[in-house]
Amino acid sequence: MTAPEFKARRSLIAATGSALLLGACGFHLRGVRDLPFATVFINASPYAEMTAQIRRAINAQSTTRVTDELKDADAVIDITENRVEKVILSLNSAGRVREYQLRQRFGFKVRSPKGEEIAPVSTIEVRRDITSNDVEVLAKQEEEQLLYAEMQGDVVQQLLRRLQAIKKKPA
Repeated sequence: MTAPEFKARRSLIAATGSALLLGACGFHLRGVRDLPFATVFINASPYAEMTAQIRRAINAQSTTRVTDELKDADAVIDITENRVEKVILSLNSAGRVREYQLRQRFGFKVRSPKGEEIAPVSTIEVRRDITSNDVEVLAKQEEEQLLYAEMQGDVVQQLLRRLQAIKKKPA
């Protein structure tokens, strides 16, 4: 067996072994979410950025479609709040901030287009801790923005899981 054949065979064995290990632990790709509605309308005028991210996630990760017209929707997602805040966690001996906690609180409810409640008001909260450094101010500001973006992505994924868990009432 030549060296290139040996390397190719070794790569194939390694790939097969990795696939078996991942399959054995229960890992599987996220795939398409099965939401209980064919179409949804997102009612969130003051939260345009969050609405856009939720719209993209629903359209990309489920068979459900987001409509622009309330009359075309099977369900309405009302966003009741989307608040982000930065709280001081600790100070150093000189009285300067050493650590912050970034928080995002997201509230929503699901109803029919006629106003009948499908899911009551629910809240999703995510938190991240970040250290402060007076020397690396720009780097810390960028880290903070990255953490906020990650938190928003987490909120959207939790929202999709909660929407998926809604049991459709019999007609």
